[in-house]
Amino acid sequence: VQLQASGGGLVQAGDSLRLSCVVSGRTITSGDMGWFRQAPGKERDLVARIRWSGDFTNYADSVKGRFTISRDNAKNTVYLQMNRLKPEDTAVYYCAYRGRFNDEYNYWGQGTQVTVSS
Repeated sequence: VQLQASGGGLVQAGDSLRLSCVVSGRTITSGDMGWFRQAPGKERDLVARIRWSGDFTNYADSVKGRFTISRDNAKNTVYLQMNRLKPEDTAVYYCAYRGRFNDEYNYWGQGTQVTVSS
């Protein structure tokens, strides 16, 4: 299973970015997909996830109302739309997959850097 994340970049506060995660070797409907982020000196935290069935999403409190996770089953791709970005959103963003019956995310993408300047 391989996950390829892309879409990061350097933006100004208030701008938007859309991250993409292309999955190969497993269909995204076979498990949960999550977006995580890790800022320098901090732990990696869950930002958003979408259930394997596609009918449930949840978000970290810090991004609710600004970020949206979605997926395109035909493209086997998961997205993270990030609006009204803030400097505190600066981090490396990772997508991850876990099987339907797994507790842990066991496949990870390589990460994409998001930097938000004030």
